[in-house]
Amino acid sequence: MSPSPLAKLIVGLDAAASHLLFVLPIAKTLPRDLPERARWLAVLKRRDLKVDELAKSPLAIDLEDGCRAACVMVDASKPRFERLTALRKAARLLLDETPDEIAIVPIEVPDEAVFDAAYVTLVNAVPLPAKKKKPTKALKTLRVVARRPATADFAQVVALAEANVLARQLTALPPNELPPAAYRKRIGQLAKDRGWGIEEFDFRKLKKMGAGAFCAVAQGSDHEDAAIVHLTWKPRNAKQHVALVGKGICFDTGGHNLKPAKYMAGMHEDMNGSAVALAILQAAQALKLPVALDVWLAIAHNHLSPDAYKQGDVVTALDGTTIEVVHTDAEGRMVLADTLVLAARKKPDLTIDFATLTGSMVSALGNRYSGVFASDDALARRAVQAGVDSGERVCVFPLDEDYEPALDSKVADIKQCTLAGDADHILAARFLRRFIGERPWLHVDLSASSCEDGLGAIGTNLTGFGVAWALTLLAAPDRG
Repeated sequence: MSPSPLAKLIVGLDAAASHLLFVLPIAKTLPRDLPERARWLAVLKRRDLKVDELAKSPLAIDLEDGCRAACVMVDASKPRFERLTALRKAARLLLDETPDEIAIVPIEVPDEAVFDAAYVTLVNAVPLPAKKKKPTKALKTLRVVARRPATADFAQVVALAEANVLARQLTALPPNELPPAAYRKRIGQLAKDRGWGIEEFDFRKLKKMGAGAFCAVAQGSDHEDAAIVHLTWKPRNAKQHVALVGKGICFDTGGHNLKPAKYMAGMHEDMNGSAVALAILQAAQALKLPVALDVWLAIAHNHLSPDAYKQGDVVTALDGTTIEVVHTDAEGRMVLADTLVLAARKKPDLTIDFATLTGSMVSALGNRYSGVFASDDALARRAVQAGVDSGERVCVFPLDEDYEPALDSKVADIKQCTLAGDADHILAARFLRRFIGERPWLHVDLSASSCEDGLGAIGTNLTGFGVAWALTLLAAPDRG
């Protein structure tokens, strides 16, 4: 199943497309130069809508020449999340007809609004993997009608769209197409194509190294195809060194603490954190960000088998910490523990891990925000600001030390979790912090990785959340 490419983006004065997206500034009246203005006003009146309501409820009509046109207003005073949502709704009015070509026609709006309109259209015009007799058609060409900015100015838009699509396409692949071995092969090909350094710590190597937390989870699979994959990219002008860590559980049954069918559905998406980290690496390289990246992907299955780890097992992590296994469905923090130890050994300036980690974070936030834990207040503020600026919103949770006694064990250094489940998202973060030490660290619990009917800029259930957020954070590293 080969991924669909992005539409070709062309900037110029040509608006010869069958589908047009008019992007207007917020106002009480429509611009005089809006084509067929009287028709737009008549439709607004028929629907009992005020003109400025186009900022929340975009409108589509058929023009006299047969073209389909959508109209949206951009309110610069509103948060970026709301602006992206409105643009996504407008683009969807056109994309639902699966056109070959769309033209964006901005009228007196700032460049940022044009870039956002192009991003939203590009990222939603690529269908996610599906095996149907009649596959969904991808958009072929996106035109932006403008004298400026030039096509080169859209490089960031294209890089971000490609990265988000990569994360969502990988996450959408069915579990029989993306077991750990196949996933590692795809990553290896990406590394080869893009010139990344790559090192694989396979099951046998990790077992010999003493990575007992990762191996406890991986040993339940029939094939020893699990691995921690380490990717590197270092530009010559690097000003900071960042480690990205991603949870890559290709399918999560829950192990011996087997999930019921309702909660096992969609568990091929449990590798989303690794896909997000991989996509950030791709975009950072494309954007030539002055950031050296070490990317660590913890790739495995959490299966049920006679060899699978069990409640009551005591295992030893890579740093010598002994862990009492309390629940086999808390496997994400196990594979991340050893991966964070490896990442910390490189002494990065900042480590960010991404994981679809806890159900309690979904209970706390729903699917419209993701939860973040930070090693210090300044980093927490940066994380929240990156959410505001990117339109991928995050909420900071406490990481106070007095939560940790709940993880005290009588037989090991620490419990993996508790059976009560109270504040499990916080306990998971406290558990992980033990393996990162006192270094600057952000833990992102991806409760917004999937949101029914889309979120912000993204119109599919799978959101690729974290890609835009992290790139915004990395591009403004000193912002408080």
